[in-house]
Amino acid sequence: MSDSPALSEILERIGPADAEAMRAAEARQMSLTKPPGSLGRLEDVSVQLAGIFGVERPAIRGRAVIVAAGDHGVVAQGVTGYPQAVTAQMVRNFLAGGAAISVMARLAGVRQIVVDAGIAAAGIPDQPGLRNLRIGRGTADMSRGPAMSREQAVRCLEAGAALARELAASGVDLIATGDMGIGNTTASSAIAAAMTGRPPAETTGEGTGRNPEELRHKVAVVGKALEVNAPDPTDPVGVLAKVGGFEIGVLAGVVLGAASERRAVVLDGFISGAAALIAHGLSPAVRDYLIASHRSAEKGHRAVLAHMQLEPLLDLGMRLGEGTGAVLSMGIIESAAACLAGMATFGEAGVSDRPTEGPVAEEARG
Repeated sequence: MSDSPALSEILERIGPADAEAMRAAEARQMSLTKPPGSLGRLEDVSVQLAGIFGVERPAIRGRAVIVAAGDHGVVAQGVTGYPQAVTAQMVRNFLAGGAAISVMARLAGVRQIVVDAGIAAAGIPDQPGLRNLRIGRGTADMSRGPAMSREQAVRCLEAGAALARELAASGVDLIATGDMGIGNTTASSAIAAAMTGRPPAETTGEGTGRNPEELRHKVAVVGKALEVNAPDPTDPVGVLAKVGGFEIGVLAGVVLGAASERRAVVLDGFISGAAALIAHGLSPAVRDYLIASHRSAEKGHRAVLAHMQLEPLLDLGMRLGEGTGAVLSMGIIESAAACLAGMATFGEAGVSDRPTEGPVAEEARG
């Protein structure tokens, strides 16, 4: 059950990946001019894309990264070493093209969309590349009560879903999720603990660089937020409202909207993963549409990936967020689709396939 007709309609549209297309893609993989399995994970990704798009030969058209930004009232508890003003300052940096995600997106030809989901500072003027979906001016302190109202949580989900569906309608097939928000690893740690059932000590990491004493304090703050709010994992909207963030809610909506339009979602790191946990809780079928780009150095990300049974493509020790890992992995994902769609089969190329019977086949099988 959801809290609004719009959200209900989105959830009703989400179904599993196309099994018939996946079987056809697997059969084609077996006939391509290479030993079966020799492209490793690329083969798995290509078959997943076939199931997402419902075609034997998937092709990637447009690509975009959504960088959602929001502030968190829990920073009042000293859980981060950076001032809250950095959130808005970094949004301006994204728009000016000076951030890591901006550089990577520009290099890869990926469209960057920056979303003000709920920055605490005064609004940033409207300009190209910025979407103002501001749900509020930062969340409340979740260690003292709910981070937001349930109505605000629903608005986050609806806004993110609408944005994803708009991108899908414009021809975007790969949608990456990125984030910015001082204090958002604390909220993500609380979401991860609530949704996976793991203790805060297993979902809370160093974030922007906490020393051991500071990390213990951060774990205690997450534990207090869970105690005060008692989020119910069977009520993902409630979890988002109690211990989430506006940008996390918008990204959860992006996942739902993309899945409802049969588009692939490329998850970045811990915060994107926490958003996906909310979406997965609302509709487990969204897992079919998720590609985990990398394994974050933030330890709570491991709990998130394990809960949704996702295996990341990369492990580079990254923990910046912004969508950097997701954009970095898009070339791999495109290569997977291109090989499945564009490689010749043994028959088409006039190349001898390995025999399936006889002494040579027996020798090949070992």
